[in-house]
Amino acid sequence: MLYLIAPLLWILMAVTVLLAWRQGGGAERMGAILILAGSILAWLIHSVMPNSAQSIALLIGEAGLAAGFLILAMRYVSPWLGIAMLLQATQFSLHAYYLIGEKDHDDLYKLVNNFNTFAILLIILLATLLSWRRRASLAAK
Repeated sequence: MLYLIAPLLWILMAVTVLLAWRQGGGAERMGAILILAGSILAWLIHSVMPNSAQSIALLIGEAGLAAGFLILAMRYVSPWLGIAMLLQATQFSLHAYYLIGEKDHDDLYKLVNNFNTFAILLIILLATLLSWRRRASLAAK
C-alpha cells in the first residue's frame, strides 16, 4: 500500500497545479508552483545525489520552500498560505530531526512526510476552489 502513495501524490499534485493555474488567483498559482518546484527538486535530489548528501540537500530545499511560503503569505496576506508555511516548517523540522539524529528514513518519516505533502496540496486545492467560487460569485452579480 505504501508504494501507491507517491504516485497518488504526484497525480494530486498535477491536478492541483493545473486547477490552480487555470482557476486560482495569484496566491494559489504561486503556491502551486512552489510545491511543484519543491517536489521536482526532491525527486531530483533522490535520483541524482548520493545518499550521503541527500539529507542536507533536502533540508535546504525544505527551508527554501518554507521561506517561499512565508514570502507569499506576506505578499498576499492569505491565511491558507500561513497554514501551508507552518506545514512546510513541520516538514523542515522532520528533516532536521532525522538529519541531526542520524536516523534512517523509516516508516514514521515517510508517513509524516507524505501526510504533510498531502495536507499542503489539499490546502492549495481548497484555496483554489474558494477563489474560483468567489470570482464566479462576483461575476454573477
